[in-house]
Amino acid sequence: MNIRNWIVGVVAILALTGLASTLIRNPSSLLKQLLTMVVITALIIVIYKVWMRRKPNSKDSIAYAKAVKLSKKRKRQANKTVISSSRKRPLRKKSTAHLTVIEGKKNKKKDRAIF
Repeated sequence: MNIRNWIVGVVAILALTGLASTLIRNPSSLLKQLLTMVVITALIIVIYKVWMRRKPNSKDSIAYAKAVKLSKKRKRQANKTVISSSRKRPLRKKSTAHLTVIEGKKNKKKDRAIF
């Protein structure tokens, strides 16, 4: 086995041992620590999302946001026209393609050296 696997295994065993020990000796402390970690993580996520949701200040990001809105609007309009146009027109059979065969030089052999 790889040395990293051993290290990860040892750390996992030590973590489980400490968790079991805390659960046996002082379960209320364990629950309090877990609750604290969940609350802190939730606060960090909320703060990050609020901070990232702010309106863009630079001209480039404003232009990008405007382009995205236009693109979505065009896509919605294109979807509506496709749906409405497919309902109005009945399905038609495709016409057969009129293809012609161009005769080539099939029987004429090329002069080249064979290796």
